[in-house]
Amino acid sequence: MIQFLKKYKAFIFGFIIIIPIFYLLDYMGLIIIPKERTYEIIFYIIFWGLVIALPIHHFKKNKKTVIKVISLFLFIFIALFIDASMKVPDNPITFILLIVFWFGFAYLLVPKFLKKYWRLIALIYGSLLLYFLYLRLFSGDLEAYLKIKKDIPFFIFLLPIPLLLGLWTFEQWKWLQNLKAEKSKTELSLLKAQINPHFFFNTLNNLYALTIKNSKQAPEVILKLSDMMRYTIYEGEKEKVQIQDEIEYLNNYIELHKIRYKKTVEITFNHDIDSSLTIAPLLYIILLENAFKHGIETLTENAFIHMNLYEDADYIHFDIENNFDLKEVRESNGIGLKNLEKRLSLLYKNRHELNIDKTINTYKTTLKIAKHA
Repeated sequence: MIQFLKKYKAFIFGFIIIIPIFYLLDYMGLIIIPKERTYEIIFYIIFWGLVIALPIHHFKKNKKTVIKVISLFLFIFIALFIDASMKVPDNPITFILLIVFWFGFAYLLVPKFLKKYWRLIALIYGSLLLYFLYLRLFSGDLEAYLKIKKDIPFFIFLLPIPLLLGLWTFEQWKWLQNLKAEKSKTELSLLKAQINPHFFFNTLNNLYALTIKNSKQAPEVILKLSDMMRYTIYEGEKEKVQIQDEIEYLNNYIELHKIRYKKTVEITFNHDIDSSLTIAPLLYIILLENAFKHGIETLTENAFIHMNLYEDADYIHFDIENNFDLKEVRESNGIGLKNLEKRLSLLYKNRHELNIDKTINTYKTTLKIAKHA
């Protein structure tokens, strides 16, 4: 409770200070407090208390802004004092000075909003000002104006405030949504950058060995590695890619790995799917990397990876199964799977399913993504 009071002490200060100010101004005849309407007094205390407290709370570390706020209040007090001394009911000059005060105050609080919508605000309040000046100066004498004023309450000049407040709230909501989107994009960029680079280094080492031996496989390895690097760097930056491109990327990865192995490895990749479908890039490669790293790499014989990519009416399905050596089992699946889960949650939220089934010596991972997500 004490911490709460310390954090929001500016608001307590605002509500406390406004009460004596109100009664002092009423005593001096600068304003008239409607004593018979208690709810109005409470409303004014809350409103003006917030007006005083908000700048202090938000800008307490900015002395220049606080000085500007104090200057504005001195300006309005002087305007009210002059208005009281002139004793002219609804003085047009005072009315204009009040508008200047409120626009100055609003500019200190929300300068960007005022700069963006100044035309709309000027149109609304310019029209109201012209209407007031017409009633006050051109509708007849003072008695005629006061009679009209009874039928048209002054509250009409406050009607645009809910509209502008709603517009400002919408701007804040839009800003928050953009901020979330930018945060998601930044996180996705970082996650994509974490896609395992060790494969490229290993392939380059293998390529080096092939070139020393003058192997005929070296040009093929260079071409496939080039295609994969291009895809990772350029296509990986896109939000969606055609699934056919993803299939080719996986096939290149498989072919490059096959070149390395002297042992018997069974790898199947069946895909029965509309090749024009689109999907976020570089999702399946993480599952395939895990199958090689935790499966084939750990076995000396009879290693296998079986993959299937297919579709139904609503989803794209990808399942991958591999065996592994029980003696080489690791407790952690590493950063790759966590990376994939985070990317899926950012990209597809509740429009995907990722399941992992483990038996005695096999892993089977299934990933289901909505086709129109």
